[in-house]
Amino acid sequence: MLRKWEDLPSDLQVPEVRPYWEALDRKRVQLAVKRVGDLVLAALLLVLLAIPMAVIAVLIRLDSEGPVFYRQERVTRYGRHFRIHKFRTMVVNAEQLGSAVTTGHDKRITKIGSRLRGHRLDELPQVLDVLSGNMSFVGTRPEAVRYVGQYRPEWRATLLMPAGITSEASIRYKDEERLLEGAANPDRIYMEEIVPEKMKWNLESLRNFGVLADVRTMLRTVAAVFGM
Repeated sequence: MLRKWEDLPSDLQVPEVRPYWEALDRKRVQLAVKRVGDLVLAALLLVLLAIPMAVIAVLIRLDSEGPVFYRQERVTRYGRHFRIHKFRTMVVNAEQLGSAVTTGHDKRITKIGSRLRGHRLDELPQVLDVLSGNMSFVGTRPEAVRYVGQYRPEWRATLLMPAGITSEASIRYKDEERLLEGAANPDRIYMEEIVPEKMKWNLESLRNFGVLADVRTMLRTVAAVFGM
């Protein structure tokens, strides 16, 4: 649940974060409902998706060498680090071969990985992160540690909530990889141009947090994935 203001990490106890904490503090019941909903839906999806996920795991192993899962360290609520669960869609040691962000037609992406990313199937294992409490179905996408270290004070307000599988920003920037295609320095473009725009939506979602708003975002995500 949402911590008391005085119990937050010191880098969150700043004036820029306070208004967002106060907005969430008034909605503690809805925050509890959100967590219960996450647990029920994640458990149900884990059962329903067990066989499809097993098939995807086999296809990944047949397509290229390396582990089935990609476990990069990310940042979630209150700045806590965790290792995200995603199906591996790139070659082994991809981070040593290029940027931390992925661009369109990235040569590091495997054949099966390209198909998984196109329909966001690589993110199915994140139901495990929802069950563990590291993530929620709706919330700011979990960033790599290097990017969170560059957050402006106000952006750190997004760390008041668990990282999410989807968000309004994710929907609006679903073609992010294409925006970075051809960039000489993808990391710089990402932090200086894309992240500030995404943060506008992430912070707006915090100000207007509500369970019904989360449901609408999830429905919009499904529509976006299937091109509806």
